Order: sequence, then structure tokens, then C-alpha cells
Amino acid sequence: MGQTPVVLYIDDDPGLCRLAVKDLTRHGYSVETATDGEAGLARLAAGGIDIVALDHHMPGRTGLEILPVIATMPEPPPVVYVTGEAQGRIAVAALKAGAADYVIKEASEDFFPLLRAALASALTARRLQAANRQAELEMRAARDRFEALAEERALIIQEVNHRVGNSLQLVASLLNMQASAHPDAQVKSALAGAVGRVMAVSQVHRRLYTSDDVHSVALDLYLGSLIEDLARTIEANGDGGQITSKLESISIRPDRAVALGVIMTELILNALKYAYPGASGAVRVTCTASNGEIAMTVEDDGVGSGSDTRAVGTGLGRRIIQALSGKLDAVIEHDVQHKGTRITLRFPEREPRQD
Repeated sequence: MGQTPVVLYIDDDPGLCRLAVKDLTRHGYSVETATDGEAGLARLAAGGIDIVALDHHMPGRTGLEILPVIATMPEPPPVVYVTGEAQGRIAVAALKAGAADYVIKEASEDFFPLLRAALASALTARRLQAANRQAELEMRAARDRFEALAEERALIIQEVNHRVGNSLQLVASLLNMQASAHPDAQVKSALAGAVGRVMAVSQVHRRLYTSDDVHSVALDLYLGSLIEDLARTIEANGDGGQITSKLESISIRPDRAVALGVIMTELILNALKYAYPGASGAVRVTCTASNGEIAMTVEDDGVGSGSDTRAVGTGLGRRIIQALSGKLDAVIEHDVQHKGTRITLRFPEREPRQD
């Protein structure tokens, strides 16, 4: 729409058409006229009309018959209906047929001011509609761009997780090779602990790589795979022991999953090291969620540790468990009544808010 709105005034009264041209031109409009509906439709088809003033009574088809035809045109201009009928039914019919507004044509000085007001109102409404459509298009385009960027970012994150996971797997394999080749049992045990810690991190990256959700990790799948890795490492090093698990389906953030996986690894290795001196036995792992709290338990039926701090590891392992428990805002419980050793870690299922 140009700066000067173009009005097409359709009326079979030539005198009124001349007055309309004079008045509307003086008030900033460019005015064209048509003396009947057919001529008006032909001019509209040529384009360049911003708004229409359409009379009701005309030769041939009435304004009410012309309105539906205008509505079928591509991007039809708004129509202000002009009628000499005082009855409201004509105006209502025009509005139902698609007119933006109507003006009663009277032989008084009020007609043209009312017409100008109706034209201005209809043009403003059309501009607002166009602005809303443009805003919707821009919002839709922005949303599409955001979704494309989010999808691209997710793919990049998955690829990064894939590469990190592969690198950590390589590190774990090298440590395993070194452990197998070393004759010292203490060195083997230390390297096995290192392998477990590396695998705890590696498994998270593997889970994120194969998942559509890079913001959470399924604990049952993650801890289950980590236990399988530990069992293979123990078997490869010639150590005894069997690890069983009962894990509920719980999802938490990747960094919290890593912390829990490392703690579980430390507790399992500690149990296998101290629970069955000179023999081998079972270690059981459970992980459940209830009342907004996650509880992970690692237990054995070995010699037990009483109140000994060995229950939660020694040296480096104990420091790791204590540090990561703080990260999870967890409480460590040692069940001294259990036949062997039972350690339970309890922490909030939802991550505490950081103020």
C-alpha cells in the first residue's frame, strides 16, 4: 500500500461520485470511480486499489451481489458499504458478506466525514492485519531456524559424546592391558580401579551418543552397562566375584549419573577386594526411587566391616566417594547390622536449585 491510499468509489450517481472525488482528494486520498458493479470489478481486477466504497443500489447487480465476488479476488481490498436504506438489515447483510464497515448515505453534511472515518478505520485494520501476518511469518521463520539450530546442536553434541566415549574406551583398554601385563597384585588392583572410573565416564558418553535426549541418562541402562564392563574387567584380570543388580528406570542429568557411576564402581571394587579374603562371592547392587529420593545400595555377604571406614573405601577411593557424594547432596548409610557390608547412598531425585 502506497503513502496515498487509492479509493475506488462505486456508485451509479455521477453527481455523488464527483463530490466523493472532491472531498476525499482534499483529505489525502487518490480517488477513482465506477458507475456500476461490473465496471468496479473490472477496475479491481487491474489492481492498485487499496479500499472500496461500494453503493448498494446500482444497475444490474446490487452491492450485496458484488461483495462476494470481491471477496474471491486475490488479496481483496477492504470494502466500506454505502447504502441509502435506513433499515439495519442491509448493513448487517453487508457486514456478513464481508464488508469492513458501512455508512448510511444521507443528504446531509455528515455523510462524507462518516465515510472518511470508515475508510480510515478499515485501512488501519487492514494494516494491522498485514502487520500481524508478517509478525506470524517472522515468528514461524524464527521458530524454524531455532528448531534447525537445536537439531544441529544435538547432532554435534552426540558426535562429541561419541568421540569422547571412544577415546575413553581406548584409555580403559590401555589400562587393562597394563594391568594384565603387570605382576604386582597391588598395581593390578590400582589399575582396575582406574579402569572402573574411566568406564563410569565413558558409559555416560556412550548413552548420550545413542539417545535422542542429551540432557538425561537412564540409570538402569547406564549402571547396568557399567556393571557388565566391571564384570568383564574383573574376569580378564583373573579375579573372582559375581555382580548382580536390580535397577529401576530412573532418569537424571549426565553429570549426576557420572558421579553415581563412579561411586558405585568404587563400592563394588572395594567389596570385591575386602569382602571375601582368599575367595570370591557375590556383590549386589540395587537402585530405586521413592518419595523424591534415589537410593543406591551396594552389598555383599562377606566378612563385614563393622564400623570400619573401609566400608566406603580406603585412601583415594574413599576421598572420591566423599567428594562425589557432596556433589549429589547425598547421605551415606552403613548398615552395621547386615551380615556382610551394606552401603546405601541416598540423594534427592531432583537436582537442588542453585541460588
